[in-house]
Amino acid sequence: MRFDGPIVSEDLTPEEDVTMDNEKFDWREHGAVGPVLDQGKCGSCWAFSVIGNVVGQWFRKTGHLLALSEQQLVDCDYLDDGCDGGYPPQTYTAIQKMGGLELASDYPYTGVGGICHMDKSKFVAYINGSTILPLSEKVQAQKLRAIGPLSSALNADTLQLYKGGIMRPKWCDPAGVNHAVLTVGYGVQNGKPYWIVKNSWGEDFGEEGYFRIYRGDGTCGINSIVTTAIIK
Repeated sequence: MRFDGPIVSEDLTPEEDVTMDNEKFDWREHGAVGPVLDQGKCGSCWAFSVIGNVVGQWFRKTGHLLALSEQQLVDCDYLDDGCDGGYPPQTYTAIQKMGGLELASDYPYTGVGGICHMDKSKFVAYINGSTILPLSEKVQAQKLRAIGPLSSALNADTLQLYKGGIMRPKWCDPAGVNHAVLTVGYGVQNGKPYWIVKNSWGEDFGEEGYFRIYRGDGTCGINSIVTTAIIK
């Protein structure tokens, strides 16, 4: 994935106390997360990340968990670059410009860029704006619990080697963010705080399509670009 927007330049690495009263929270247990999907060879992780966030926000607003169209973003979001990458903070602006989102069943995923053929009469979800969260992982955890799964991103250079457990690679440049994901929860295991993150590489990846990453010191830049849609 290529980020065509500015990367946060301040130091992301100082470790902070992320201890919370509730050591674990997982939006999968509350109905706000759809099934794990596979982006294939298309560099559309940004679309899966943002759609996952909007799905969660729409669920929080309406109680309905919809399968919204990633392909609509790949084809019709002219602020991003389809299968060549995108930048989630600007994707929300593109959704507002389009006016809404179709169901994936009406605009199914193909894994390649195509001609935009969205049908505004089939829009089923809308957003009113978006916001970027502060770098503090303690604040991010509080916000996640309060509002739903969050679009996030990280340096994924070591992620392809992930098989399970809490990843905290020794060498992982937090400024080299190159892959967008969906953070759905957090927890603590044997004193190690972690994030629960949904990937878009299919269910065979990691822990049934998910991975856990150390929480509290900006590991791999996981806290650097955390965003959410606003739905009123």
